[in-house]
Amino acid sequence: MKKLLTVASGLLLLTLLFLWWWNARAPKPIELIPTLTGQPEYCLTCHADVPEISPSHPTETFGCVSCHGGERLALDADLAHSTMRGGANPSDLSVVEASCGGSNCHSGSEADDRHHIQRVITSIQSTYAGAISNIRFTFGAQTDLSAHFGIHAVTDEQTQTGFTSLAKFDLFNESNPNIQKFGENCLTCHINATPREGDAYARQTGCSACHSVGNHTYTTAIPYTQCNACHNRGNYDLRTMTFTERTDQPTSRLADYYQPIAQFTQCEYTLDCIDCHTRSEVMGDGDIHANQKDIQYVQCKTCHGTLTELPLTKTLTDPNDIAFTLAFLNPIIDLKLGDTILITEKGEPLWNIRLLPDGTYEMIGKATRQYFTFRPVMGTACEQNPAEQESRYCHECHAVEH
Repeated sequence: MKKLLTVASGLLLLTLLFLWWWNARAPKPIELIPTLTGQPEYCLTCHADVPEISPSHPTETFGCVSCHGGERLALDADLAHSTMRGGANPSDLSVVEASCGGSNCHSGSEADDRHHIQRVITSIQSTYAGAISNIRFTFGAQTDLSAHFGIHAVTDEQTQTGFTSLAKFDLFNESNPNIQKFGENCLTCHINATPREGDAYARQTGCSACHSVGNHTYTTAIPYTQCNACHNRGNYDLRTMTFTERTDQPTSRLADYYQPIAQFTQCEYTLDCIDCHTRSEVMGDGDIHANQKDIQYVQCKTCHGTLTELPLTKTLTDPNDIAFTLAFLNPIIDLKLGDTILITEKGEPLWNIRLLPDGTYEMIGKATRQYFTFRPVMGTACEQNPAEQESRYCHECHAVEH
């Protein structure tokens, strides 16, 4: 009996030692109570070394759960992650409304510039409507180039373009083998799709496809290399309905920016995509558009003007102007009340370009932070025709061969 008690005591002691060792190696719970929710969460127990995602989403305000989901009180990793939205990407369009929506976040009113989710979902980058309609028209499945289908069904009763809805593009309804091949091989670039394999195509889906350029980092300073993940990695072959990857190895920014097929001006390969293309052109304006060409409108004259007109400008008099918000999100320039900035013909602020007292303009690259100055065309010896403003006309004098 005494021997049995000794063994039992030894087992109990070993059990207690094991429990002590197990508890000692477990991380000490770290509590965070975000001001936005007022509810405690323990994600930082394991993720204290994760960098803050962006200045506009401070951890002490948003926490983790309001965006990512998950079990906020769980200390076990599997349990904590069991109800996360979108895996590691809460901006995937399948869950973005639950993660990023709400009237005070990204699905609020258009007047407050909070309708980001609506803009993205109806954008060409999301619907791929132009590619779908062009292929269906080419192979006789529709009689014109109007947009009828998108990657997903989408509606917009208040659209300004005449397109109030798109039906879901369904391969089961397509009989032409070329259209079926298109659906099988050529739908990897819209922001709903899992990207092709390879480092050159590395990106996430949804909002993160553009804005996530690093480990848990969101930015509006999007470099051209991020755009390249979709826009400059090869060409689609309409004969075989396959994607042919680039085989050249670019050694310069120009060669990396563009494939060797045409002429380009210095600003086209020195700047980044976001320095020329506006938020509405890239992310959508909330309306359904038939193709990319219908929403892109910025031309050379937007910044340089013409021989008869200076570029459009706006003097900042309202501290709540959206230009100040954009400059806060990407703090490359210290905008002040009274500054005069360039604007587009639709009134979008080109907030990183200011008019200087001598009539020239200064520009700071949104991604590179490079500083540039340039003159308007008016008053120069330029021989342009003010009615010919497409880039191909400017290429006649200002382009380099590539």
